[in-house]
Parts: sequence; C-alpha cells; structure tokens
Amino acid sequence: MTSPAADPLAAPPRGFLQRHAFKIVASLLLGTGLAWLLARGGLPLVPPAQAFASLRPWTVWAYVGTLALVHLFRAMRWRHLLRPLGAVSLRSTLAVSWIAFAAILLSPLRTGEVVRPYLITRRSRIRLWEATGTVAAERIIDGLVISLLLFTTLQLSTPLSPLPDHVGDLAVPASAVPRAAYGVLALFAVCFALMGVFFWHRDLARRVTRAMVGVVSVPLAERLAGIVERVADGLRFLPSARRLLPFLLETAAYWTINASGVWLLGWGTGLADFTLVEACVVVGCIGIGILVPAGPGYFGAFQLSGYMALAMFFPEATIKGPGAAFVFLLYVTQVGFHILGAFLGLALDAGTETSNEEEGAAVTSTPEPRCGDTTQEGVTAEGR
Repeated sequence: MTSPAADPLAAPPRGFLQRHAFKIVASLLLGTGLAWLLARGGLPLVPPAQAFASLRPWTVWAYVGTLALVHLFRAMRWRHLLRPLGAVSLRSTLAVSWIAFAAILLSPLRTGEVVRPYLITRRSRIRLWEATGTVAAERIIDGLVISLLLFTTLQLSTPLSPLPDHVGDLAVPASAVPRAAYGVLALFAVCFALMGVFFWHRDLARRVTRAMVGVVSVPLAERLAGIVERVADGLRFLPSARRLLPFLLETAAYWTINASGVWLLGWGTGLADFTLVEACVVVGCIGIGILVPAGPGYFGAFQLSGYMALAMFFPEATIKGPGAAFVFLLYVTQVGFHILGAFLGLALDAGTETSNEEEGAAVTSTPEPRCGDTTQEGVTAEGR
C-alpha cells in the first residue's frame, strides 16, 4: 500500500501561516481597530515629549526590578499544581513558564495558552490534558483574585464625582469599569464553583458532557467526556492544603508586587496623589481588559483599559500628559520583559531534558492519589 507521504496526489502539508491565517488576520484587525479608536479619541499610543516632563527615570528601572519578581513568582507557583501529577523540577517549571508567557503575549487571540501544557509534557511524565487542567485552574484563580482586587479597591477608592461620560474624546463612560468589575467577579465565581464540580463530581461532569454533546455525535461525546476526566485529573491539588496554600501565598505575593510596582511607576511619571488603591484599580482594569482576545501583545486592549482606569481618578489633561507617559511605559516595559524572559527561559531550558532524565533515574516519584482512590493501584489503573 502506498503511504500518504509517498502519494503524489496527497496534499502538501500546510505551513504555519496557512494553518493560522484566520487567527493572525483577526488578531491584527482587532489590534489595528483599537489603535485607530485610541488615536481618534486623542489618547496617544506614543506620547509627546512633554508628557515625560515630570518623569523620574530611576522609577522606570525600579519598576523593571519589580517585574523580575513578578515574573519569578508567577512562574514558580505553578509547580505546586503540577507536583500531585508527577515530578517536575523548578528549573523546568521556570523555563517552560517564561517561554510560554511570551508566546501568550505575542500569539494571535491568546492561542499561546496551549504552549505551557505542551512544553511541560515534553519535560515530565505529566499528560497533556492533566497539565491543561492545572493551567485552566490557575487562570480561574487568577481571574477570581484580580476581579476581587478590582471590586474591593473600587469600594475603597475615591473616584471623580460625577464620573466622566467619556475617556479622552471617546464616548466611553468611566462608569463602565465598575460594571465590568461586578460582571467579571460573578463570572469567575461561577467558574471557580464549576472547577470544584469538575473535580469532586466528575461523574456528573461526564454524564452532562455525554448528554449535551451526544445529541450531535455520540463518538464526539465520548471523546470529550474522556477529556473532561483527564482535565479534572489536573485539579488534584484542590484537596491538598500543602499544595493549594503555598500556591495562594505566592499568588498573593505576585499580585501585591505587581500593584506596588505599578503605583511606583505612576508616581514616577508625575501622577500627583496617585495611591496604591488606585494602582490596584489600574492593575485590575488592565488584567480584565486583556482577558478578551485582542491583537498581538494585547496591543490596543492594554492601553484602552489603562486609560479607562485613569479616567476614574484624573482629569483629561492629566490623562493625556503624565497619564499617557505612564500607560506607554507600563506597556513597553511589560512587553520588553516578557521577551527578555523568553530568552532567559530558552537559556534555562537548554539542559532541562537531561536533568529531568537524571532526576527520574535517581528518584522514583508517584503521583498523589486522586480524590476517592484508596490504593496506589487505583492511581495506576485510572490515572495512566
């Protein structure tokens, strides 16, 4: 029989651009559209020189220092979610995370989210869907934390009264920020509850999947039900206080340092009376704004979210002056550090496969039992 590779009539494999053409075009259109919207609203992507008149240059370098700590805590906390599934070195966790963070930033429509679970499966015995479950759980917890942060700090802050009905020259009311905060908080609270259902009531999750998808295709329903089971396996950290608590503590450190750095940069660019509470609102607003798929580098969505947060506390002249410098430096330093982090990750990754093989030969590590399993044989039979 002639193999497909030898068949002269077989279609040639599609290249990267062909496979991702739609996502790339859609992403570029979204980014370009938001950039045009900002320009039309008089909100500069690149501020004029006078916007930097009050800049304290040392605060930019200090902010980059906080980004290093943020990048470290954001990456290393993942190991607590992975450990119940198998042995993963801290070096592998950092390398994979830093590479993946840049992939998420630069890829169209956040499609880089698949990079982290894929790469960790190449450097450990953890399966793809289990790793995907840990990444999904991390995203849900982060979303819940940031929406709670935004909700709480909005109650503690003192915004302009009345709130402006525009941001720059855009007819976008600043009151959209608290409305979005309430909606996103409700969304992530529901997602967090569903995550618990997936883990503690996985039979129910499988049955619901089969019932809903089986109407269209029984084989597809069975396949998706299997995926639901394996993703739920990735949530084994939930009943483990010694895994969940350190993850939450490092998550709190990550967001606290993040907000403190943003406050320092805002003060350093000349935002008078900029408080830590207001910085938390900026962090929360940008965090929610970039959840929506947008252009590569969150371009446009990042800037618009930052300007909307500032519009709650500062007059238009300040927003277009020091505020524009603040948003610009916030964006450029974060994008630059993500790219630098990817290179650091690649350098760190150079010997991870060898070190993981040596670690696996020296130490026999077994996953922690799943919720409901009473024997290690149960883990072997069901988990693998």
